[in-house]
Amino acid sequence: MLTPILGELTGSFHVGAAALGAAIGVGLIGMKASEAVGRNPGAATPILIQAILSTAFAEGIVFFAIYLAK
Repeated sequence: MLTPILGELTGSFHVGAAALGAAIGVGLIGMKASEAVGRNPGAATPILIQAILSTAFAEGIVFFAIYLAK
């Protein structure tokens, strides 16, 4: 009886940890992209493109975690 409960808790924990890590990663990406644009406004478009791609990859980790939890 205890094993299924522990299985559900560990699955939920690893999804939560992945979401927390992705949120921290997205925050760091935004912070550094803003800093980079502030230092070099002429490079705003390439920095924006890299920031969007990096954010998508960071958020993709959560989808893998949700998929593996099922």
